[in-house]
Amino acid sequence: MALQISATNPEHPALLLELPWHLPLEEWPEKYLVPLPRGISRHVVRYARAGADVIAVKELAERPAVREYDQLRTLDRLGIPAVDPLAVVTGRAGADGEPLEPVLITRHLNGSLPYRSMFETTMRPSTVHRLMDALAVLLVRLHLVGFAWGDCSLSNTLFRRDAGAYAAYLVDAETGETHERLSDGQREYDIDLARVNISGEMLDLEAAGALHPSVDPIAFGAEISRRYTALWQELTRTSVYPAGKYHYIERRVRRLNDMGFDVAEMQIVNSPDGDTVTFVPKVVDAGHHQRQLLRLTGLDTEENQARRLLNDLESWMATQDDYAPGDPLGARTEVLAHRWVRDQFRPTVRAVPLDLRGSMDPAELYHELLEHRWFLSERAQHDIGLQAAVADYTATRLPLAETPGTPGETAGE
Repeated sequence: MALQISATNPEHPALLLELPWHLPLEEWPEKYLVPLPRGISRHVVRYARAGADVIAVKELAERPAVREYDQLRTLDRLGIPAVDPLAVVTGRAGADGEPLEPVLITRHLNGSLPYRSMFETTMRPSTVHRLMDALAVLLVRLHLVGFAWGDCSLSNTLFRRDAGAYAAYLVDAETGETHERLSDGQREYDIDLARVNISGEMLDLEAAGALHPSVDPIAFGAEISRRYTALWQELTRTSVYPAGKYHYIERRVRRLNDMGFDVAEMQIVNSPDGDTVTFVPKVVDAGHHQRQLLRLTGLDTEENQARRLLNDLESWMATQDDYAPGDPLGARTEVLAHRWVRDQFRPTVRAVPLDLRGSMDPAELYHELLEHRWFLSERAQHDIGLQAAVADYTATRLPLAETPGTPGETAGE
């Protein structure tokens, strides 16, 4: 059987042909590989370079490879945080003509880390809580679109810094199934599996001496259930309000917006006697602040980064002579938003030498600079300005920015 590459982008097959498909993945020469931290996997996985992209290559049987490729493409269309599927390579054969396992190829998620790399230095319990928050949000988002993961765990997740928190991305969709709607039993199965998997992973870390002594592995496994349930109920629960109190509905929608979700479709029903109104958010989409920032500035960021940048944008606009407070989302605001990108955001980010940023993306770097300005201003008892904050951050904090741990904190604190 001839080598076949099924890819989402016509540019990828030509780049991928240069890789040594005639060799088992474990035997690939170092010149093709990129030394990046890998999580635990039941399959052989390697990072390699294909043109300007760093790719993750995973060996597995053809049927699950094609199935996972299709599932990842579905998640991509649904806007779910997951690794980007690039191709499936089949028809591989060694120099002796013996068939080799097919591979699934995904794009490496820039700036991401597997959880074990993050625990190379002991993480504070508050940091582990942030990981649970991120994983709970990811699981809720999957269930809202009808995706049953079937193997939720820290090992099957990548984490990226997100303005003082983390964003979680699905890595392994091999066991996933897409349905029109999940039953309570399907959701509960995913949650229970996540609890067991996470407790086991925490016990492994504890045995390796990489877990903070105050962290109880079993309790932290159970925490994913509590966090998931609280978020799911807030996003899907039915509210009954007194008739005429329509601002209660607006208040609930605003609360969901503050959590990072938009209500794309809702159901409002008056009671037969007319004294109450029932409100149900039928379709809830994540990424409220992401979409708002993208529309205003063209910047595509994580959700918490977007929230932080929007706050800075609003503060900056208030200092401009042509700002119109009564027109928060109008054309004038869009003009000011693009001016903020040109005069504030980009110059600030570019003031940090490119070779010192590592894998930190511009939005996360800007958030770090805002945090550093606040810290220095508190110490000085006056606003020191971004320029001074950039200079001090570059000299004192940037060398620590790539250390695994809480965004903006020194490892081992």
